[in-house]
Formats: sequence, C-alpha cells, structure tokens
Amino acid sequence: MGDGNQGQLFTDAAVGAPSYDEADSEAFGYRGPTACAASGITYRQLDYWARTGLVAPSVRTATGSGTQRLYSFRDILVLKVVKRLLDTGVSLQNIRKAVDHLRTRGVKDLANVTLLSDGATVYECTSAEEVVDLLAGGQGVFGIAVSGALRELTGELAELPAERLDGGPVDADDELSARRRRRASA
Repeated sequence: MGDGNQGQLFTDAAVGAPSYDEADSEAFGYRGPTACAASGITYRQLDYWARTGLVAPSVRTATGSGTQRLYSFRDILVLKVVKRLLDTGVSLQNIRKAVDHLRTRGVKDLANVTLLSDGATVYECTSAEEVVDLLAGGQGVFGIAVSGALRELTGELAELPAERLDGGPVDADDELSARRRRRASA
C-alpha cells in the first residue's frame, strides 16, 4: 500500500460479480413504470427522453396504441445515471453527449467507469490515475461511480417485474434469477 499506486477503481468483485452483460439480455425487458421506479425518474421524463432519443428502449419501442416499451437493464442503468447528472445540475445537452458515449459500452464496461463533472462538462474516468489527473486541476468536481448505481439497480430490479419479449412468462429458473436466489440465501 505504501508505494502510492492504486489499482482499478471498481473491480468485478467490488460490484458483486454477476455477468451484467448476461443480465442485459434482449429476451426480456422492463416496462416504463418499472424503469421509472428503478431509476428514480417520472414517467413524463421517461416518455420525453424516449421521444427525443436521449434514452430510448432497446428491447422494444412503442409502435402505436396498446404496445409497451421495454427497457433493458443497461437502458435503466443509463436512466439512473442521467437522473444523477441532472440532480447535480449538468445540462441536458451535456448529458446527451455523455449518454451517446456510454451507449457504446457493455454493462460490464460501465461498471468500471466513474463520471466526474464540474457542472458543465462530464468526464469519463476508468482508472484512479485519470481521476487524480482531473482533480489535480484544482476545480470543484463531483463524481458518479457507475458501479454504485449498478449495484443499486441490480437489487431494485430483483424485486420488480420483467416481461419476456415474446410475451411468455419470465422463466423463474433463468440464470439471473438463480444467481439472485443464491445471493439472497448466502
């Protein structure tokens, strides 16, 4: 510890270690009200962000009256991060730029990202060195550890209903459900 070096900011072990990219399956998704509950946003925000393309549902879009949007795990994670950035005063325009960049990442990659902002610009840091370099400028910044949002979201979605894309029941014995049960009983 005394050598002054730090390792990776957030390891898989620190996040809880399930394969989040497996959880981000396109075979099932979460309806709008569930996405709102898990991310802490209003349905009005969700609808606006979907219509403007900020965070559109990647499992299924609404295709007319009576169809339901379905959001993936990653979509809801990005919604949660957007909400946190908004709460700290970052403009929607700057958030849109950050989201465009985050879209290219898998969920496991997102677990290793810390977003820092000075209130105007959003910076992505994937190592302790990048965080230190940004802080060395002396300006006030705040950070959002995506891994923290990821842990919260995993717990919240475990208690909320999912829906299969083909309309069938969500299999109670799928891999993610089995992991949840093992973790809960441990």
